Amino acid sequence: MLRPRLLFFGYSEVGYACLSLLLERGDHVVALITHEDNPHEKIWFKTPAVAAREKGIPVFTPESVNTPEWREKIAALAPDLILSVYYRHMIGTKILALPPLGAWNMHGSLLPKYRGRAPINWAVLHGEPRLGMTLHRMVKSADAGAIVDQEGVEIGPRDTAEQAFRKVLPCARTVLARQIDALLAGTARETPQDEAQATYFTGRKPDDGRIGWTQTSRQIFNLIRAVTDPYPGAFTDVDAARLMVWWAEPDSPATHGRHGAPGEILSVTPLVVATGDGALELTKIEWRGAAPPALRVGQVL
Repeated sequence: MLRPRLLFFGYSEVGYACLSLLLERGDHVVALITHEDNPHEKIWFKTPAVAAREKGIPVFTPESVNTPEWREKIAALAPDLILSVYYRHMIGTKILALPPLGAWNMHGSLLPKYRGRAPINWAVLHGEPRLGMTLHRMVKSADAGAIVDQEGVEIGPRDTAEQAFRKVLPCARTVLARQIDALLAGTARETPQDEAQATYFTGRKPDDGRIGWTQTSRQIFNLIRAVTDPYPGAFTDVDAARLMVWWAEPDSPATHGRHGAPGEILSVTPLVVATGDGALELTKIEWRGAAPPALRVGQVL
């Protein structure tokens, strides 16, 4: 009996983990469609191209698959099933309609919450206590198709986005291992998403890391941990210089009982800044763009 032909779209370490599982199982992966690494992005994760090339799987990196040329190439690969894992572009409905066993996506949230881009960063920013991975059918709208399976883990209130990612990463492989045989047999059970519970977020840009000091200490702290290294970081501008805030403490001895106008420097050593409801101690900082200015108590950032 011929094994189903599986076309894998993917990127990131989640893509690496899931493609590795398929290759370890001996599934018939006909090709990987992925992305070139962005020279302006810190590549701190494994990518599926490594796993594919080790096994001699063809690797393609088109800027868009939604062109007549690429639709023809994908049709010529004759996929029985498409699996997308952290592929960063939308795949058009003409391609999704090609495989008789369907097109499926592994998304980094507990759908229907946090549809869209950067779901783990957004979830950490919003202080979510639990994150996960969801396997669902791909449809025209992003992350809106029926759910096959999902797995979640608890996230600590001080976890960075990378730490949260490391905790959530195994969930993808767990879900795929549970469901791949049913997908390949065409027997996977699906549950429609509850649209009333759906939330959607767009991709994040470095400028989204700007700190709004009128927010609460916890909200600012959640932003900092959501975008700290290896992500672009949270920041505030002081004259011509940019103050990167890589870590802070919302509840240190230096912040207890401290209040001021939002953004007001309450202490220079340690550096304590007033927020909308209290103060933050900025414990790991970096100056960029200009010489560090002299900070003074009472100055407002």
